[in-house]
Amino acid sequence: MTIYPFKFLLGPLTITGYGLMMMVAFLMAGWAIQLDLRQRRMNEDYAADIVFAAVVGGIIGAKIWYVLLTGEWEALFRRGGFVWYGGFLGGVAGVLLNGWRKGIPARWTMELTAAPLALGYALGRVGCFLVNDDYGVPSSLPWAMKFPDGLPPTRVADLQQQLHVTFPPGTNPTDLVAVQPTQLYETALMMLAFWVLWRLRDHRHATGWRFGVYLVLAGAERFLVEFVRAKDDRLLGPFTLAQATSVLLVVVGIYVMQRLRQPDAAALATPPALKLQPT
Repeated sequence: MTIYPFKFLLGPLTITGYGLMMMVAFLMAGWAIQLDLRQRRMNEDYAADIVFAAVVGGIIGAKIWYVLLTGEWEALFRRGGFVWYGGFLGGVAGVLLNGWRKGIPARWTMELTAAPLALGYALGRVGCFLVNDDYGVPSSLPWAMKFPDGLPPTRVADLQQQLHVTFPPGTNPTDLVAVQPTQLYETALMMLAFWVLWRLRDHRHATGWRFGVYLVLAGAERFLVEFVRAKDDRLLGPFTLAQATSVLLVVVGIYVMQRLRQPDAAALATPPALKLQPT
């Protein structure tokens, strides 16, 4: 199967599938937060605050992480050049700072964003697929796909030079090869994680416990998928920088789950800033 990037022109602007899906990801995550707040009979306006802070913090974090990883300082002013883990950390920082500014305990923000984070990530990976980026290693599986205009194209020479993929001696460098669609693997796995986290909304642990579950699921998912990703940042044998970060996320997630395992009064009391205003 051969896949080309999804994009179209809107006047002088080029609209890409990645940009569209990122917008959809933030909107759907915001909708999920709003629905959760509504079911808890809390102020739904906080959902918009979270999304805005996540967008700003995520863009800044993704850019800074990319620059630190590659040393390409000019990428700060380029349209492309983002790293998901940097965006995740920047988004978390932005959302927590915004919650602190509004007087909302961090544990409540963690609780409300756990499932929407998984949903947003799953939809964002659809954008990566539509722009033909972040694919996997060459494969003969029936669902493997060719990306002739990918980032980079899945031609032998491009994969060798840019992603350090190895091929048997004598392989034609102009051959277009099929690769594993790891973007879709991640979408499926994180949609499953979203379903699990959404079902856990009524857990009986302390507020914020669900965020620990999210960290464990997200870290484990990324760690496993990285084995079949076409990557150029493998540090220790088959292990990548993203896998090292994933292990850290899982450890932090287990710590959060253990720390917030026992229910407390915070699980019952609504923060003043989240209380519904009388009409």
